[in-house]
Amino acid sequence: MKKYEYVVIGAGIAGCSLSHFLKKYSDSILLIDKNEDVASGASGAAGAFLSPLLGKPNKFKELITKALNFSMDYYKNNFNEELQNCGTCRIPRNQEDEEKFQSYIPYMDFEYEKYEDGYLFPIGSVIKPYEVCLKLSKDIEKLFNYEVSKIEKIDDYWLINDEIKAKKLFLSTGANISLIDEKYFDIRAVWGQKIDVLTSSQIDINYHKECSLSKSKKIDENRYLVSIGATHNRFDKDMKNSSYNLELANINKIEHNKETKEIIETDIRKLLKKANDIKQLNDIEVIDVKIGARASSIDYFPMVGKLIDSKKSFEKYPHIKNGTHIKNENLIMIDNLFVLNGVGGRGFVLSLYLANQLVQSALDDKKLDDEITNYRLFSRWAKKQKN
Repeated sequence: MKKYEYVVIGAGIAGCSLSHFLKKYSDSILLIDKNEDVASGASGAAGAFLSPLLGKPNKFKELITKALNFSMDYYKNNFNEELQNCGTCRIPRNQEDEEKFQSYIPYMDFEYEKYEDGYLFPIGSVIKPYEVCLKLSKDIEKLFNYEVSKIEKIDDYWLINDEIKAKKLFLSTGANISLIDEKYFDIRAVWGQKIDVLTSSQIDINYHKECSLSKSKKIDENRYLVSIGATHNRFDKDMKNSSYNLELANINKIEHNKETKEIIETDIRKLLKKANDIKQLNDIEVIDVKIGARASSIDYFPMVGKLIDSKKSFEKYPHIKNGTHIKNENLIMIDNLFVLNGVGGRGFVLSLYLANQLVQSALDDKKLDDEITNYRLFSRWAKKQKN
């Protein structure tokens, strides 16, 4: 049985970022994924656009601003070849949107200027999702096409499928949270779609209106490659008989059934219509389509750090169910188990920043900001458990 200091489950941008920062502490790391490669789920289907969050001051905007500044600096200094920093033009959807933008002007965190029908933010960028995940996880031992069905705490180790031991276990499994047996840990799957198209139209910068449109890359004398994303599908019905099934692996390499193909084709039409509302794209040929489930928490904040053991915490403090406040540090935690999840559609903005914060917390006892930890979700959930 192989033993590791650290095991990370999930090789999307969150898991690859974790493995990258853990590598600074140890070479005894294993990165596991049910897919055949990194960035094979939501991260591979992401447009991977990096842009500011607009709005009046609040905790979420503050988090996105800090993460964007950190991630942009890190990408530029370490993965500049994977970064395309050409600016993003944010276009208001309607007059109401324009009025909102004007009300946000006193609170702008980043430089901008009027441009065409919108506002150009020079910091706006795109990162190559697969390539950056590959480089982040460089020199990390990997185990792909491996489905983790059970994790169990035995003495000082976490036992994975009765085959692998880890001193510390990190879960970055996105919308599939089947390994977490805590009801307060609430994640919604929001399915996104990205399409790559060839067009005779040249696009000079990134744009965002109702979808995101990337700067074009010249392929030959008359054709340019452009990426368009993303859609937001939340399915109320059971999708297990389609490719929109969280338990499936390598979903972008399997043969889709009729229902899946119909949804994909509908979303392609929606994306092309929205893209053409930004810039007219001529002679379009769709050459690649990827789908993936983004993980979003109920309050849109990410979920980072240790998990509270709800059963043991209720046994020690039964009055929590009556709404009594218990200091976070007094709750019973699950030892040496950590999560980085709920990064939603801003995974390539948030993950580097949060992974660095989590690794410092797990290994150097640095305190995490309260708004990104799991305490907030437990507290809200616990108050609703009164018999």
